[in-house]
Amino acid sequence: MSDLGDFTDFDDEGEADDAASATPPVDSTDETVEDTDDGFEDIEATPAGADSGLGVLSAADGLRISEEAEECHLQAYVTAANRSAVRIGKYLLVPYPDGERLFCRISALEYAQEFRADDATEIHARRAMRQQGIDEQDFKFMAELDPVAVLYQDGDELKRRMTDRVPKPETVVREATDKSEIKTGLKIPEDGVFLGHLSVGGEKVRTSAEPPTIDYRLKDDYDDGDPLVFRHTLVAGGTGSGKTHSSKNVLRQYLGRTYEMTDGRSPELAVVQFDPQDEYAQMHDDNPKLTDEFARRCEREGVAYGGYDDTIAFVPKVAGTEYNASHHRAEQVEFTIPFSLVHENPWLIAGSSLNDNQYGALVNTFLERFEREYGESGTYDQFLTFLDDPALKEELHEAGDVHEATFDAVKRRVRGFGAVFDQDARPITDQISQLVRDGGLTVIPTYHITDSRTASTIVLAVSSLLIDQKLSNDPTYDRIKETPLVLGMDEAHNFLTDADSVQGRKVIGKFTEAAKQGRKERLGLYLITQDPQDIADPVFKQINTTMVLNLGDEDAIKAVNIPSNLESKVPYMEKGQRVVYSPDNSEPVELIGLSTCVTRHGRD
Repeated sequence: MSDLGDFTDFDDEGEADDAASATPPVDSTDETVEDTDDGFEDIEATPAGADSGLGVLSAADGLRISEEAEECHLQAYVTAANRSAVRIGKYLLVPYPDGERLFCRISALEYAQEFRADDATEIHARRAMRQQGIDEQDFKFMAELDPVAVLYQDGDELKRRMTDRVPKPETVVREATDKSEIKTGLKIPEDGVFLGHLSVGGEKVRTSAEPPTIDYRLKDDYDDGDPLVFRHTLVAGGTGSGKTHSSKNVLRQYLGRTYEMTDGRSPELAVVQFDPQDEYAQMHDDNPKLTDEFARRCEREGVAYGGYDDTIAFVPKVAGTEYNASHHRAEQVEFTIPFSLVHENPWLIAGSSLNDNQYGALVNTFLERFEREYGESGTYDQFLTFLDDPALKEELHEAGDVHEATFDAVKRRVRGFGAVFDQDARPITDQISQLVRDGGLTVIPTYHITDSRTASTIVLAVSSLLIDQKLSNDPTYDRIKETPLVLGMDEAHNFLTDADSVQGRKVIGKFTEAAKQGRKERLGLYLITQDPQDIADPVFKQINTTMVLNLGDEDAIKAVNIPSNLESKVPYMEKGQRVVYSPDNSEPVELIGLSTCVTRHGRD
């Protein structure tokens, strides 16, 4: 080994002896290096010649397993030939003498001095600059390990349990390359909805199996609780991170799947997707960029692909706008929002400016009286005419029911919805059998609606109709009640923000209740946002599965509440990379989604 006396002297020009500087590093263990497919280089030591790990556990600073994660201390010495291939986040296995294995991940890497010598000197620096690399054996390369689980055999089944025993010093540590060991160690289900492939640092985890990648599945059966689709999903990512691409791929996997209802039937899942950018109706069409080889890989891994025929674009009819779609071939059906829906959800015309007193007058006086006089078929225009009656204002004021100022405030603030209600199209309530279909994808585009308040009113009116019928014990539309349903909402932060207004509180209350009752009623929320910090906390707390793509905003990253070791990776993720945090499904992991969208995507 080198020490200060081994360095070649420098002459006046600072040149070292050529022979000394050209001497390659010498491995004193006389080991030979053999390349393998797993990304590491296996060491075949002589004379034993049987070792195939990347290093051994070191007890130099102690080995400790604790109930408290921060008190655990496991370190592995990594041999010189393996060091360039070791990465933070890699999954490793440490065997116990009885055949059980400790499954762990690398959480930190460091070089430590092998000998008591100062390498921050001119001589050391100049010698290193002249050599082709450094002498690795002058340093210890230590990998700090986080224990994840103990793997053990129970008959023919591989199982996991919490870490409860410490491995022995100098135990050989190897990379986990068996698909069953990795899936069991991370608690990833064998079957379920495909979300992507397991990765570390942006590279897919490779195994000795065929295919060599590890598919990540979201639990989708009733064997251990409820399918996670009905415990709600949040997709968070910045502009250009691949949110829509990823969501199309995920939703395509759900289409065609069946779910058992409380009455024993197992209909196919229906999806209703609100679409502010007019992209999801393309799921009707095949992706022309999808190659035959990609299709074969999808088939091998059980990934659904191709356009979905039962896709309908339900287009809201809005005065002064026209929907033109040449980028998809899905059937288009127009609808309008009938004013009758306001009787069930008065906050639809409350806007964000009515106070509690004004809202009470709207609900308990104006709408109630209007319904008595005009019936449930009364229109929005008739309601405005009803409020324009000066005799009504005087009567309510003299009776002490509604003050004149309150009357004027309500009358003023319920205006401006003329483009929304009762347009020249069939009411949505007359088309429920098309809106919600067993196995059907309904897309409601709002891209053609330029007024944000109009678009919000339509989205909230339809979503409230679906939620109310799902949660009702006496529904008007049995089709909604009896069909498993996913309610997808892109740009969810525009609708589910925590606002100090009557409308805001009503919306959040409705969606929170929907989230709480989702498992029982077979209703799943699929929320997509670039501003997760704006999603109201009562709704956010009900989300079980969070997929986080690239986010650059610190507040947004903090809001998604993922483990710190993955949180730090989020700003550096490439398009399609994501963190999945689903405590009831698996350990928090990093994934890479499919590079090709399984349906048509983009305006090309």
